[in-house]
Amino acid sequence: MSSALELATDRSGVAPDGPPRAVVRATTVADVQRTLAEASRTGTPVVTRGAGTGLAGGAAAGPDTIVLDVSGLDRILGIDPIDGIARVEPGVITAELDRAAAAHGLMYAPDPGSVAICTIGGNIATNAGGLRGAKYGVTRDSVLALDVVLADGTRLHLGRDTVKGVVGLDLVGLLVGSEGTLGVVVGATLRLLPRPARVGTAVAYFASVTAAAVAAAELGAAGLRPSVLELVDGKTLAAIDELRGTDHAGRGAALLLVQTDGFGAGEELAAVAAVLARTASALDTTHDVAAGAALAAARRDALPAIEARGRVLIEDIAVPRSRLADAVGGVHAIAEATGTDVYVFAHAGDGNLHPIIRLDPDPGAADRAAEEIFALALALGGTVSAEHGVGLLKRAWLERELGPDVVTLQRRIKDLFDPAGILNPGKAL
Repeated sequence: MSSALELATDRSGVAPDGPPRAVVRATTVADVQRTLAEASRTGTPVVTRGAGTGLAGGAAAGPDTIVLDVSGLDRILGIDPIDGIARVEPGVITAELDRAAAAHGLMYAPDPGSVAICTIGGNIATNAGGLRGAKYGVTRDSVLALDVVLADGTRLHLGRDTVKGVVGLDLVGLLVGSEGTLGVVVGATLRLLPRPARVGTAVAYFASVTAAAVAAAELGAAGLRPSVLELVDGKTLAAIDELRGTDHAGRGAALLLVQTDGFGAGEELAAVAAVLARTASALDTTHDVAAGAALAAARRDALPAIEARGRVLIEDIAVPRSRLADAVGGVHAIAEATGTDVYVFAHAGDGNLHPIIRLDPDPGAADRAAEEIFALALALGGTVSAEHGVGLLKRAWLERELGPDVVTLQRRIKDLFDPAGILNPGKAL
């Protein structure tokens, strides 16, 4: 069992000043309600956590804080294959829900990189995306209803079980991505989709990362919408080769992974291959599921391969898809100017880049590079956080991206939900 100090941080590496005042390991909704009611009465800050896989310090908890661990609320309450919905508690592991849905011929579409260890509650807190986001969107697109406990212990049911519905304001959409600042999610009704009957996979190598980014944009311009469209730069390919004994970097300076799905997967894959073949130095395609998984392994191996080289800062920005090449080129220029070791892979289908910055030997230089990368994202019309959240680490950028009037409005909304200011204070907003 994790210690109190271990439960006071997340994967971001933010180090708390000391252990939290208390840790509550909730196993029932009543546990959550009692904890929040007492915390509201005493004015004690509460930080809610699930698996602790967050990368922005959103689950970091100081010494005067109660850590509310909801990972024990981990039941799949039901799957309805007719209506295509699942009812779950927040501690359910995302991959486990997808496996349970597969037994009914369905899938849970959001597919974050940490899918095997992250929880549904954490996905909802940060509006997580993932590899299938190019076609199926992010977590918000799969959430129909939420059971939420407010700061004073009041339990509310928000949303509905129907796909359509416009009665009242969209409070579900407001809660998704709010990083535990407005309420604690204790249940969710999630949309499931038919599991694709067919899957096609293409892996293309390019002479430069710019050429790969341009090819990704050309797929969109051709009217193609693959389920997966991922980019991996040459430095990352070299790290993967070092870890796995492969030869990706020998085949090109960048890689695009593309998957199509559904009954028209074969026809769409042929169209994808035709676009990629114009500029790719090498191209592999397959309709076999196992072979496709093998081709896709390089993208799944990207982060573990980089982490095998040392401590890293895992960043997350997004730009308009038309500016993807500019963003990748800009990140590489920042790496050169700051003398930092930066790796890039991206959800190219929705313009979401993950620049991974080595912290050794100079953490200060890594921090400076990250600041310049955030500024680059805004200059290109993008955002400083696509799916990891703002948390503690990016809060200083909130006003630069949104403007003071919008920030003030958002904080007024928080005051309505949490008048005592106890829910994850100092994070996100």
